Amino acid sequence: MKNLWSILIDKFYSIKDLGYVGSASIIGTGISAFFWLSLANLLGAEDYGEIQYYLAIAGVVYLLSSFGSPNTITVYAAKNIKVNSTLLLISLVGGFIALLVLLGIFQRLDIGLIILGYIIFDLTINYLLGKKLYSKYSKYFLIQKILSLVFGFGFYYVFGLDGIIYGLAASYIPFIIIVYKICKESEINFSELKSRSGFITNNYFESSIGGLRGEVDKLIIAPLLGFAILGNYALAMQFYAVLMIFSSVVFKYLLPQDSTGIPNTRLKTNTIFMSVGISVLGITLSPIVIPQFFPKFEDAIIAIQILSISVVPATIGYICISEFLGLEKSRFVLIGRIIALSTLVLGMITLPIYYGIVGAASAFVLSSCTQTIFLILAKKKFEAKS
Repeated sequence: MKNLWSILIDKFYSIKDLGYVGSASIIGTGISAFFWLSLANLLGAEDYGEIQYYLAIAGVVYLLSSFGSPNTITVYAAKNIKVNSTLLLISLVGGFIALLVLLGIFQRLDIGLIILGYIIFDLTINYLLGKKLYSKYSKYFLIQKILSLVFGFGFYYVFGLDGIIYGLAASYIPFIIIVYKICKESEINFSELKSRSGFITNNYFESSIGGLRGEVDKLIIAPLLGFAILGNYALAMQFYAVLMIFSSVVFKYLLPQDSTGIPNTRLKTNTIFMSVGISVLGITLSPIVIPQFFPKFEDAIIAIQILSISVVPATIGYICISEFLGLEKSRFVLIGRIIALSTLVLGMITLPIYYGIVGAASAFVLSSCTQTIFLILAKKKFEAKS
């Protein structure tokens, strides 16, 4: 009876914790989607594409300058290893250097400020996730999404197009509180990183390469096809992000669980089945939704349908990545990211020339499939050796 009661309590807390992460991600992504979709209708394809282009530049520079990758922070926070303040310091120094460089190149302070915002947000929010402070994670996650909506529109109406990125950067200010707490929890200690340099470095490259996959497509499309096509593609990617909400929620829950040896096999299986249904919904509903609500973006319909196919392989990839990172076997994840990025870049510089936005969306799907196939094969090989 006692064992049964313990099992029921564990189940209750698992569902409760997943509920915190899930509800925050669903509501937060809904707020974010509302902002970007409303902004798309407000700006039109060309201006929307231009904003996405500058945000892609900021995203790439952030990935290269932030040494403390989100997955590293989550794993070490879950294992209570005191390296987070050191990683935070290194990343912030990299961010300030990036700010100065971009200010010199583009004469735009907003791009540099949002890079610092990205660094602070990713490191602090994943610290809360690693500590399994799911309630606090949810609160801060939603605060940022609400502030991005308020400041994003507010700065746009006051300062025009250039005010949008400043508004988004301002939405990360509350996370300075968590930065202070992380720094207070542990001292700066570079020697502590030395014994873990392999895992940290692999994760840095894995995170950078994986993130580049989400940004480099925009940097290629803009000069190749123009801001208008980029605007349609970016809207399609926004819908894809909505379709991936469920899978990303499960990944955020699984990573600290896998890091502490909890397998969650049934949840992983159910997540894959759910992703199939979500993929079908994306394919069938996009021709109905886009003409009704986004008449200026009809080129996005076919792109959304193609990107919807990627939901299933991307979900399976998430599960494999969580398992590898939980075991601190980030080398496999890094190789998978390199394969995905290489496939995407090759596809983006060839397919859109002949097939336009269809080619761009197809290149993204191919990159998801190649990464997931590699991760599945690597997982089977690793399990056979164990």
